[in-house]
Amino acid sequence: MIDKEVLLDLERLSRLGMVEAIWGENKSCEQIAEILRRLEAASQLALVTRLSQEKAEKLLRTFQKAEYHSEASCLTLGPSIVIDESLGEVLVVTAGTSDLNVAAEALVSLRCHGVQADIVMDIGVAGLHRLLKRLDRLRAAKALIVCAGMEGALPTIIAGLVPQPVIGLPVSVGYGVSRGGQAALQGMLASCAPGLLVVNIDNGYGAAMAALRIVKSSLKILS
Repeated sequence: MIDKEVLLDLERLSRLGMVEAIWGENKSCEQIAEILRRLEAASQLALVTRLSQEKAEKLLRTFQKAEYHSEASCLTLGPSIVIDESLGEVLVVTAGTSDLNVAAEALVSLRCHGVQADIVMDIGVAGLHRLLKRLDRLRAAKALIVCAGMEGALPTIIAGLVPQPVIGLPVSVGYGVSRGGQAALQGMLASCAPGLLVVNIDNGYGAAMAALRIVKSSLKILS
């Protein structure tokens, strides 16, 4: 027999300042519901990522106080979030509208941790004039998460224009040789922009947690 008991990391919030995210894509509704009950009993915020509309509808019938963020495919349940303005703002930038789902996952994940976050859309390299018009907005942020598919050039360009930390988030969007985000990932890893950070393909949550570490660390340095 396989021991199916879920071992939750309830100390992660106090240890790292991060809630334990629940990967929803490969879990059954029953498994997710059990985790949600335990997090609710511990008075901890629950963040479920990669959750389909069908699963969300079933869970919302059981957890009526939960909220489904359809653009992000995320569900949240738990205490109200207070935005900590001292952390500054993180901007999530997209090359195109096709990047929205991944960008929204990053946005929800940041807000779940009390980080002020906003999104700037459709400023990809196919129309650089759009990016140049938004530079003042980008320069006002504490950190940037930049989503791009295809060849993944946008994070490199932005990292060459602004001094803030830039986190490249490759997205599985693009024709043929884009290979489900592989071209964007490799392009970002091979970037000539010094200091560009890169996370895995479609990993909006991971990018958000990298940004969270950055803004929290910078706050400690300033204090």
